[in-house]
Parts: sequence; C-alpha cells; structure tokens
Amino acid sequence: MANNTIEKSTGFFDTFDRKPGADKQVTHYCPGCGHGRIHKLIAEAMQDLGITEKTIFVSPVGCSVFGYYYFNCGNIQSAHGRAPAIATAATRSNPGSVVISYQGDGDLAAIGTAEIIHAANRGEKIAVFFVNNQIYGMTGGQMAPTTLEGQKTSTSPMGRDISDVGAPIRVSEIISTLDAPVYVERVAVSDTKNIMKAKRAIQKALTIQKEGKGFTFVEILSACPIGWKMKPVDAVKRINEVVEKYFPVKVFKDESTTRAPKATPTGIVSAEDVISVLGVKENKSILTPSADLIKNFKTQKIRISGFGGQGVLLAGTTLGYLAMELDLKSTWIPSYGPEMRGGTANCHVVLSNKLIGSPVVEDPNVLIAMNTPSLDQFEKQVQKNGLVIVNSSIVDRKVTRTDVKAIYVPMTEIAEKMGVRQAANMVAIAAYLEYSKVIPMEDLIKLVRGNFKKKELAEQNIAIINKAAEYVRDNCK
Repeated sequence: MANNTIEKSTGFFDTFDRKPGADKQVTHYCPGCGHGRIHKLIAEAMQDLGITEKTIFVSPVGCSVFGYYYFNCGNIQSAHGRAPAIATAATRSNPGSVVISYQGDGDLAAIGTAEIIHAANRGEKIAVFFVNNQIYGMTGGQMAPTTLEGQKTSTSPMGRDISDVGAPIRVSEIISTLDAPVYVERVAVSDTKNIMKAKRAIQKALTIQKEGKGFTFVEILSACPIGWKMKPVDAVKRINEVVEKYFPVKVFKDESTTRAPKATPTGIVSAEDVISVLGVKENKSILTPSADLIKNFKTQKIRISGFGGQGVLLAGTTLGYLAMELDLKSTWIPSYGPEMRGGTANCHVVLSNKLIGSPVVEDPNVLIAMNTPSLDQFEKQVQKNGLVIVNSSIVDRKVTRTDVKAIYVPMTEIAEKMGVRQAANMVAIAAYLEYSKVIPMEDLIKLVRGNFKKKELAEQNIAIINKAAEYVRDNCK
C-alpha cells in the first residue's frame, strides 16, 4: 500500500522557532485567521516556481510581523506601512531577486498609503500581497480604512459612519488605474473554490516577478474572527455573503502577456559611484585595531541615561564609534522625550566582537545613571554581577541591589572644575573604560584628538578624561 505523505513546503522553515517551548510546527495566528492559509499558498508558490533561494520577504508591523520565523528565504522587517519602500530598496539593490511586500489593510491602506501608491506608480519589481480583513487585528480591533459601513470595531462601537469617516477604500481599484502595474487581482481565502483562485493569483504574481516584468498586486479577502467577534466558521461565511459584495473578487488588470521584462532603472549607481561624485575622501582609521582585543572582547550591553542636555546620546555614539574604529561591532539606539533639554534621555549601546542580534538593551550589564530618575528606572534591569556607574554629583541615593557592582563618580563636579560643565558625559565614558578596562583609555584619547576640529577643545576634553580616570583609580576599588 502506497504511503502518501503531505510534507511542509520548502518555502517554510522546518521548524518555527518563534517562542521557546511552543509547538515548532504551528504559527502564532488565531483559529480561523486567513494569514495561515495565505502563508501556505505563498510558500507553495515559492517552491513550485523554484524561487525560494532568491526570494526576499518584507513584513511590516501587524499580524504578519513574525513572517521571518516562517518563510525560508531572505527576510526583512520593516516599519509600519513602509514595506513598499523597503521592498523597493531590496529589489533595486538585488537585481534578479523576487521581492514580496506582505501587508495588512491598516498597514497598507492607512499609514502606508503614500508608499504603496508611489511604488505602484513607479512599477517597482515587487509582488504585493495585501491582506484585507477590514480591521486592525493586532492592536485591538480598531476601525481600518477598509472597515465596512456599519461594521462595529473598538473605535467605531456604533458601526462605521461613512458620513463622518468616509467610505471603505477599494485599494485594488485605485492601483489598477495606474499605468505601471502589470497585474492586479482581488481574491479570497474563504472556501475551496476561492482558495484555488487565490493560489493561482499568488503564483501568477510571483511568476511575473520571476520574469522581471514589474509591479504586481494581489488583494486577499481574509477573516479575522477575533477582531470581528465571530466564530471562525461564521467569519469565513461573512467573506462570501457580506465582504465580497463591497469588495468584488475579480481581475482588475492583467498585462502579463504583453509586457516585456522591465529594464533596470538608470538611476541606480554603485556606492563607489556615489563616493566619487560627492568627492568623499577615504575615511582613514584613527586607531589601530588589536587582534587580542577583538578576540578576547566580552559583549557589553550598555544603557546610558540622564536628563536631556547632559550629552547622554553623544556618550553612546562616542562609545559606538570607538568600537567601530577598533573593528568591533557596535549598535546605538536613542530614546528621548519631546523636550530638547530637561526631559528624559537614554540610549542603548551594544559593543561586541560578534554579530549583534538586536540593538535593544533590555538587560544591560552596564548602567550609567546620570540622574536619580535614571537610577530609579533602570537599576532593577541590570544583569546580576553587572556594573552601575552613578553620577554622585546629582544622584541623591545609593544603589540598593547587592548583586551588582556600583561605583560613584561626581561627573558633573569634575567637569565643572575642569571648566566644561557640558563634558560630564566624557567623565562618564572615561569612568566606564577606566574601571572596566574593556577598551584602553589611550584609544579614547586618540579618538577625541582625531575627531575634534578645535585643538583647544580636544585637549580640554582629554584633560577631563584623564581627571575622571584618576578619580576612578583613587576612589573606586
């Protein structure tokens, strides 16, 4: 007797390692959600067309945010609504690739309206799969641009009133009016017949990409049982009985047989060309990397925090540039309030001799607290045996934890006595490097001397660095 085994498409990873301890064979989608069906159709099309190895999948913020855990291809995570812009960069910088922009209605038809319209108008070589479930599914069921008239959501509890917020937007109809798109179709994943049509549409859109002919757009009507507050079976029926009446399932445009492969835009130039045109001189390294330093370097996850105006963000970028000059890996992310000065400010800094998986520092092994609110907020997040450096000029308390090392440096006082109050951030950096010894102090001094245009200011900062290092040596054991 033959053993007929249905195997997972090679367009998917063998296991979905999104969450430790979870079932490695299931996605995160809710029961009845159309995303799972659509994912399966895309993965099968990638396998059938033999394009898995050259596909780049762009997923933005939304229910599809974890797409990179599922698709066994190149993956890029984009900001909310910006997938077409990222996809444009991907296709232009990787000629011959097949680029997918996978978006929901709140993403594409709201915050991303400009991106999708202009990408379509330029005829970018990308396949857009637009999942239309008429609601913001991930963020709590708010009204979306495609929410139907009278449909109740968390932000339209009485039902969508088109006299107030306008009618639902028919995106496929809009895209099809543009000259550049090659293929535009609306399908659904509500029953077997519609799913087969969706399968053919997805394969066609990707075939056109494989042939390099230009922009393709497939809108997919999908159920959101949780957002609609319906049972999965009833939600799927709603697509056929209600949704399709406003969003008809049909081909809006198909010029796939008459279009020739789209030429590569002449505006694309290499990085070398840009450098040549701008007249940028070669950036010669100020420092000499040490093989031993790189080999023995232990990853530093640093949080620097204080008031706006204390140079917190500059302190972070200084450490990042210092690491880069020494051929280490570094990342930096700022976080600050709306006030230019006096508000809160902090930054995430990661230094490593390995590739950095995430620039976000949620559990720092080093905290530099330049004011009391910073110590109050971040002390509890520091790793066990981590280092906390406190600006004792301003912070009015001691570190309460006993499982971390704390040193107290009067950063503001040292900077003021040296004549440059604004240089308290340099005191902080110097204190960190002097105490931790992760990077030689001489390298910081060389960096400052090589980057400050005013020699006098550079020497002032170097004097402050030396004074801070001396304080740490004498007072922080």
